[in-house]
Amino acid sequence: MAERGGIPNCRCWGRRSFVKDWGRSGGRKIGKDSMVCRFDRGFYGWSSVGSNFCILSMAHQEKSKSTVLESSKHKRVPIFVMMPIDILGVDTSGAPKIRKVKALAMSLKALKLAGVHGITVEVWWGIVERSSPLNYDWSLYEELFRMISVSGLKLHVSLSFHSCTRSSSGKGVVTLPSWIVEIGFLDKNIYYQDRNGLSNGDYLTLGVDQMPLFCGRTALQCYEDFMFSFVNKFDSIMGSVIEEVSIGLGPSGELRYPAHPSADGRWRFPGIGEFQCYDKYMMEDLKRVACQEGKPEWGDDGPRNAGGYNSVPPGVPFFEEGRESFLSDYGRFFLEWYSGKLIYHADAILGKAANMLKKYQDNASGSVLLVAKIGGIYWWYHTQSHPAELTAGYYNTAMRDGYDPLASVLSRHGAALHISCLEMIDSETPSNYRCSPEGLLQQIRTVSNKRIIHLTGRNANERFDKAGLLQIVDNCYQVEAVRSFTYFRMNDKIFRVENWNNFVPFVRRMNSEL
Repeated sequence: MAERGGIPNCRCWGRRSFVKDWGRSGGRKIGKDSMVCRFDRGFYGWSSVGSNFCILSMAHQEKSKSTVLESSKHKRVPIFVMMPIDILGVDTSGAPKIRKVKALAMSLKALKLAGVHGITVEVWWGIVERSSPLNYDWSLYEELFRMISVSGLKLHVSLSFHSCTRSSSGKGVVTLPSWIVEIGFLDKNIYYQDRNGLSNGDYLTLGVDQMPLFCGRTALQCYEDFMFSFVNKFDSIMGSVIEEVSIGLGPSGELRYPAHPSADGRWRFPGIGEFQCYDKYMMEDLKRVACQEGKPEWGDDGPRNAGGYNSVPPGVPFFEEGRESFLSDYGRFFLEWYSGKLIYHADAILGKAANMLKKYQDNASGSVLLVAKIGGIYWWYHTQSHPAELTAGYYNTAMRDGYDPLASVLSRHGAALHISCLEMIDSETPSNYRCSPEGLLQQIRTVSNKRIIHLTGRNANERFDKAGLLQIVDNCYQVEAVRSFTYFRMNDKIFRVENWNNFVPFVRRMNSEL
């Protein structure tokens, strides 16, 4: 989905604004000395890791690092608000900077007053290690973290190893590091590719995880070095200010393939998407694994009968029941390899991150929660093959639980699972596209409970109406409360009186023990 616009200019209203009781939330009025800030438009106008697919048995053999979670049914759910996508600008020298610092400071104070617990900040690889390998510049984030901390807010830091080029205003665009982009000019195979050879610069293909193509380092070593530098730089506020750290594992920070590229127009909802394994490094790995399986012909290509980005399941042979479908021996082989690459990718990176964050787990000032994000692929969920999930790398069908092996990896490293679409209900989605965000969320909740891992989440679409916000509350408190919720994301609309009057009681509802 395209990102929304940024926070606009903040100036206090000429009159006081009070929040009325809201629905069944039990929301309280803001005190008479409180003011709601107005934000006008224009503020921020701006192998491989080992692809053999016996990952399932491996996951079950290792003992989980997690312990039984204390019941959280009646606990409050901390609210984080994600920073605007165009919070960062560029100065006259071309260096990144924080835009409209004074207005941002006022917005942070308003959110703190409303009861928001913290701010989610994307820390971009393309900004910190922008110009040359191992040359990390954290100064921009030092300033931003200091502003947030002074406002009394906590931090969820999202280490982002992907690019962000979806801002309609042209502001807030972040590419991969320039030295990575230069390598990509010479070798486009460092990026994911579809069957037609089309690629994008959003995230490095899993095929280069163990290839020393980046000035002598592999992709995994680049990620590890970045995480190590981050932990060392912000050691003094880990646990006290920084409470959650999510590790980017793919496009939009989610552990998935870029099977549904909407930014360049290739894909439109509710298309099933396309498999993204046609760069030479992934294909070499597929060939190797196929030979190990004794079926070298299976390594020559991906499924040839899987349709295109905007196909729908009926009439696409690979996603139906037949001799050459996802149920065939070849279909199972390919999907196990394709999804297994993702699982090993997560296992490798989260293992490194967990070791780095281990010393903060029993920190007197507070622990740091490790988080991994997955995509909310809910369309065509009520079909046998779940094709949109399969192309994204989730080997989840009516006959197979594709999220359990992912949850097993997270459990082993003590990581929480983060999913979007907590504001969605089935009745608000097109029935002819067999959507079920509720069914997907229930499945994720079930595997999280089974693997004894925390669940965190966010909304996929902007909602300020009472019904949408109440749905978030209901989803956050089903059986076991989610560990935290991120509101996606801060912009001018959140501070409009009619929306603010719904948002504040929503936050206070989530802050109350139910």
